[in-house]
Amino acid sequence: VSKAVSDIAQPLLDWWDQHGRKDLPWQQDTTPYRVWVSEIMLQQTQVATVERYYDRFMQSFPNVSDLAAADEDNVLHHWSGLGYYSRARNLHKAARQIVESHSGELPRELDDLVALPGIGRSTAGAVLALSDGQRHPILDGNAKRVLARYYAVAGWAGASKNLRQLWEYADDNTPHQRVANYTQAIMDLGATVCKRSRPACDDCPLQAGCRAYADDLTGAIPAPKPKKERPRRSAVLLLARHNGAVLLEKRPSTGIWGGLWSFPEFESDVQATEWIERRLGVRPVRQQAWPPVEHAFSHFDFVMQPLEIALEQPPTMVAEDERWRWVNPQQPDNLGLAAPVAKLLAQLAYSPAF
Repeated sequence: VSKAVSDIAQPLLDWWDQHGRKDLPWQQDTTPYRVWVSEIMLQQTQVATVERYYDRFMQSFPNVSDLAAADEDNVLHHWSGLGYYSRARNLHKAARQIVESHSGELPRELDDLVALPGIGRSTAGAVLALSDGQRHPILDGNAKRVLARYYAVAGWAGASKNLRQLWEYADDNTPHQRVANYTQAIMDLGATVCKRSRPACDDCPLQAGCRAYADDLTGAIPAPKPKKERPRRSAVLLLARHNGAVLLEKRPSTGIWGGLWSFPEFESDVQATEWIERRLGVRPVRQQAWPPVEHAFSHFDFVMQPLEIALEQPPTMVAEDERWRWVNPQQPDNLGLAAPVAKLLAQLAYSPAF
């Protein structure tokens, strides 16, 4: 046993026994499936937000087979507002692969789990450790931060040299007993004490051995990801209304909001009105621009300019099919909608056609 184990594991477990989170929804009735869904939801989302979505998702899709049998729209509808929608699409794809290739049971081997869409080494390790007590190191954002500070690993934690080093530390420190508790403990410590900004070092069970604390470097370690200039994209969103219904388009399965329903997008107002005449076969009678809406994606900012256009005659050219749908904004069915689109639909529901 390396010295690192006795440095971190025991004080962390003692701390977790007293202060750790033990009543999160996915910690009840722990199964590999329940843990897997929670780990995917938690990948880029805070615990408090995930708690609002998790139970509803599990009620609709209580096991792998139910998730695999669901249609993608319904899965995305349950994910609406959680963001990073490729996670939901991968979860759904993986469920189908589990049914086809693993008899509907999550595989219990690390390599088999990592082979599924959307599951990396850390997520697979967490699922097996938390649900099955298997000894696998994890390195989610919280564990990375704890280990980077404890060992004073300078620079961005995602740089390949640092990542290799941190995986070694993660493996050194993962104990052979109480693996599930230790895994939860290092995630909890990173989330509640060793936070990104203003860490609560005085409450930390690892303070005595933490090199970043000793050298007053907790603010500098880990360093943020090197910044690139954030690009800005803008588009006109067409809010075409007829008899209270609004036209929505299903986006391609890749790219932003992949597989979700949104308003048709154009480069300009002129392009939008020309499209209505050409594609819908009717002339717009009135139009008004709404205030622009900004939305930040992970790699760029998106400025949406909603353009509401009223159509007097019924559209002749677009029939409803898998890609287009006329929707009542007051009851938008169980469609997968990105948060900004859902918000605009809600506004349409309560704004009279002008």
